[in-house]
Amino acid sequence: MSIRVVVADDQTAVREGLALMLSLLDDVEVVGEAADGEAALDLVAEHGPDVVLMDLRMPRMDGVAATGRIRARFPRTRVVVLTTFADDEHILSALRAGALGYLTKDAGRVQIAQAVRAAAAGQSVLDPQVQQRLLAAAVQGSPAPAPAATADDGLTAREREVLSLIATGLSNREIAERLYVTEVTVKSHINRLFAKIGVRDRAQAVRYAYERGLAS
Repeated sequence: MSIRVVVADDQTAVREGLALMLSLLDDVEVVGEAADGEAALDLVAEHGPDVVLMDLRMPRMDGVAATGRIRARFPRTRVVVLTTFADDEHILSALRAGALGYLTKDAGRVQIAQAVRAAAAGQSVLDPQVQQRLLAAAVQGSPAPAPAATADDGLTAREREVLSLIATGLSNREIAERLYVTEVTVKSHINRLFAKIGVRDRAQAVRYAYERGLAS
């Protein structure tokens, strides 16, 4: 079954290029193109896509506002931001609005395709540059971390270890290699620890890890 995608970008050449690139993937179907946030919202209402690839700076309604409305009205649709902006304000605003992924336009075809597939599966993908800025913002914006994580979160020692590795920016495969377990096992740990600490994606998990002293 194909992943249904809407591409939202106010630059025609960029929008059409992204749509063409995605349409060449066997497992992706581009169901609409939008030049602004309002048009993106209309297309989501009409087609119910799995993923919206969303620019941030657009007329009428920007990408942050559109992301928030899409997530509120159509929670099954995931949003991946693809933008030229990688500053703290844009990153945090988009993630707080509900974006599941955040890439800069330096991302290549493979990375964009991976982000779309990951988002469709409910997984967060952050550009390495974005992840570094997010980590820095988490440290600067949080109180001094406690010496050790509190026990009332219910995490096992292994789950805390996995959370700490997530906070360092490792992928599921890299975590599996580090711990000498399978990726399936890592995914099981992640699903359980996300449920226990009440987060929905890696970005929120990173912030939790820093606030609890599980990362430095």
